Amino acid sequence: MVDRLEQAELDAIWNFDDPVASADRFAAAAAEPHRPELVRAELETQRARALGLQRRYDEADALLDLLGPATDTLGVRVLLERGRLRNSAGRAAEATALFEDALDAARREGETFLAVDAAHMLAISDPERSERWTAEAFDLLSGTSDPRTLRWSVALHNNRGWRLFEEGTPVSALAEFEAAVDAARAYGTDEQRFASEWTVARCLRELGRIHDAERIVRALADERPEDEAVAAELAALTDATHTIEP
Repeated sequence: MVDRLEQAELDAIWNFDDPVASADRFAAAAAEPHRPELVRAELETQRARALGLQRRYDEADALLDLLGPATDTLGVRVLLERGRLRNSAGRAAEATALFEDALDAARREGETFLAVDAAHMLAISDPERSERWTAEAFDLLSGTSDPRTLRWSVALHNNRGWRLFEEGTPVSALAEFEAAVDAARAYGTDEQRFASEWTVARCLRELGRIHDAERIVRALADERPEDEAVAAELAALTDATHTIEP
């Protein structure tokens, strides 16, 4: 009998595009009587997260209250999900304090995956120290060889890239977006790879490298002809300004 929640099972249950169905699946999984109590409780933290994605913040908090006082890995998950609820509700300072506690607790428990999750969330909730938290997440990743944990590098490079893009430094952003593509090809899902390649094309357009961008986007369009973001990017490229770069 598995006495802890495996990330592979979470991946199979989660559909972030459909939090309602995800919440139902987590509730059903947590109700299965053969599961150890700790695993059922961890599943409930994910149901709380799915409720939060529906903006049902009070219900999610009440559900997390039922799991306390939580310690060990469960405690880390409760801190993370409370932080996500606060961040989604626009209470960034409270979220940051919870994510810092989650990061410290995950480090103590040797939970690298959850520690990276906490650092990644800190980079979002605490934008003034975003680079510090992102660097800390990458430092954590440098100590693991687990492919599923290394998948975090896709989001970390992507988020850093968009921050640089929005700060008006697209050359630096492009390097991060390209690193996200490499990470997605090595460790990520096909959806992450597709999205990362689209992002590279978007940045190339910003730099005026229209031919390079169009080559990527047309390949993506061949792969998914009905994708609206790809179609929109192709349309934008037809009116974009070229540079003299090849």
